[in-house]
Amino acid sequence: MRSSIAAIAVLLSLAACSTEGTDKPAASATGAPSIDTMKRLVEELSSDAYEGRAPGSAGEEKTLALLAKEFEKLGLKPGNKGSWFQDVPLVEITAKNVSPLSFTGGKGSVTAAYGPEMVVGTYRTTQKHIDVKDSPVVFVGYGINAPEKGWNDYAGVDVKGKTVVILVNDPDYETEGLSGPFNGRAMTYYGRWTYKFEEAARQGAAAAIIVHDTVPAAYGWNVVQSSWTGAQHVADSANGNADQSAAIGWMQKDKAAALFASAGMDLTAQMAAAKKKGFKAVPLGNVKANVSFDNTLRKHSSKNVVALLPGKTRPDEYVLYSAHWDHLGHCQAAPDGDDICNGAVDNATGTAALVALAEANVKAGPTDRSQVFLAVTAEESGLLGSAYYGNNPIYPFVKTVGGVNMDALSVAGEAKNVVVIGKGKSQLDAYLDRALKAQGRVATTEPTPEKGYYYRSDHFSFAKHGLPMLYFEGGEDLVKGGTNAGMAAAEDYTKNRYHGPKDEYDPNWDWTGVLADLKIYYTVGRDLASTTDWPNWMDGDEFRAIRDKDRAGQ
Repeated sequence: MRSSIAAIAVLLSLAACSTEGTDKPAASATGAPSIDTMKRLVEELSSDAYEGRAPGSAGEEKTLALLAKEFEKLGLKPGNKGSWFQDVPLVEITAKNVSPLSFTGGKGSVTAAYGPEMVVGTYRTTQKHIDVKDSPVVFVGYGINAPEKGWNDYAGVDVKGKTVVILVNDPDYETEGLSGPFNGRAMTYYGRWTYKFEEAARQGAAAAIIVHDTVPAAYGWNVVQSSWTGAQHVADSANGNADQSAAIGWMQKDKAAALFASAGMDLTAQMAAAKKKGFKAVPLGNVKANVSFDNTLRKHSSKNVVALLPGKTRPDEYVLYSAHWDHLGHCQAAPDGDDICNGAVDNATGTAALVALAEANVKAGPTDRSQVFLAVTAEESGLLGSAYYGNNPIYPFVKTVGGVNMDALSVAGEAKNVVVIGKGKSQLDAYLDRALKAQGRVATTEPTPEKGYYYRSDHFSFAKHGLPMLYFEGGEDLVKGGTNAGMAAAEDYTKNRYHGPKDEYDPNWDWTGVLADLKIYYTVGRDLASTTDWPNWMDGDEFRAIRDKDRAGQ
């Protein structure tokens, strides 16, 4: 999903995240998931034989078979009415014969080449050819329509049939603090690219193009190019997603600057104007957008893997462990010709962790509540597998206590901290704090909340249904080398391996940090599965009302 992030140690106050029983010691702090299991499975899952574990590929078949075999060997039960799998209906869309994205009608024509300068695709699952022709272009700032905030970038403009150009992130992402119309520095869902395309479709846009800017996007163009070229997967629907924009994609910032210049405008000035409340969308004069491509379409059912360790006294109450098994498959080749995005860290580590935690819990014996181990598909395509489970839960969320999500464990070595994504949102923080205290470690907040990591992994799919989920990452205040070493490791991964062919297994990895973090996941999960408490979201949190409504019916 993403790389580790830099952290500044800030101890989480237990009082701020109180829940019933928080004075209890961590129930199973001595649990020791097996690093040998982790090493074996990460090496296997990220080998070239699995071809990058793309949904719908031979790599998926190998992954599913391996996970089912591992869970069965441990004595777990198939988690979906006697099956290890939950079908997730998807459509694989591969764009072919992609034309350049061209803009005509201005002072001069502007052309962006597919791959190095722009990427484009579609959510429409029945349309074999897309042709956006002579579509008027409108700059809609951050592309946000938020009535509750009195903000509407589409106010007073009709974009039906037009091409909208959109900025990534929220208008106040550069704010130092967390105060502002969109939580200041902390990204809201309005800042995510998924929202931008959703809103553009609601507005009737024929095409939606996001301007790539490395800082607010939180990744370089290499990530966009590797993620958006080749086979893409979208959720299937009864209407074939006909209500979505015909074309969606990204363009390099320098190409956007050239586009604005062709319309007699300055991109930098327009970006500054878009940060202010009351911004009005700006038609780019007589400029028209053109792009076309063919689609190879293939409907298929990918699969979530579901394993159950039944509880001994309250088996109808559940604790959820989640991780995504998929990665990008074949992708943009490295200079040496390697075109397999193996996804060793992202997310063979999290997938292997599911098995290692199941193994540790089986050895320790069942808890009062049941434990569910869920490996989801198509996270890299927009959290599709977890979203499908969220809409079609095998175990009702009202009966699910909470859980943990694991995505890209840190192999940089043991750290003095963990970075909590969404720290302070739920009472699960107290469970984490107790487990960390037993290790002499601390929980710290995200140092870069403007990057919106809370909305970029599978826990978000469950949170939208009211389920408290804990998601943390290995810290960067390393025992060996401190924050300088941790930040250097994170930067190296992001620059050289993240969503690229070089995210490969390395026998020289330092597994001490992985083991420490696995013990935390084990302790938190086992405590949740042993208590009678029902931890909730904190008062005022965006997901609290959903949970309260569900629990009120019990």
